Amino acid sequence: MASKQPAVSVRDTHLGKAVFARKNFRTNQVIGEILGDLHVDPNYSSNYCMELGDGRALDPAAPFRFVNHSCNPNCEIFYYESDEDGGPPTTLHLMAIRPIRMDEELTIDYAWPPDAAIPCQCGEATCRGWIVDPEELDLVLREQAVYQADVA
Repeated sequence: MASKQPAVSVRDTHLGKAVFARKNFRTNQVIGEILGDLHVDPNYSSNYCMELGDGRALDPAAPFRFVNHSCNPNCEIFYYESDEDGGPPTTLHLMAIRPIRMDEELTIDYAWPPDAAIPCQCGEATCRGWIVDPEELDLVLREQAVYQADVA
């Protein structure tokens, strides 16, 4: 019996490590479950931390810890609701939001809050210039304008 080949691989890119499809994915197809260490501490932080609310954060394990940001992503993270009286989510998954070709990099929109925004290097034609929630981009741009005026 042949072993099942993983659906994704991790490779080096100009931005560091990234996750790539090892097969084609359909829109709304689940690519995989995001596993890792769950921390119940509102002050917990790491370079890969995914905030889950209620003071909980997931420090994802490879391969999905290396999914990079894009302003025009091909994936999103979703979770299954707990069946226990509306309790917290128990599993996170990566899902394709459009068709993905084999060898294409898998990306999500980090949509960070303005106080965590950093310059974006995704290279998309629709790049916002900042890794930030699209609805809060104006706050980052205003802050940058104020900063530029202060240093001028």
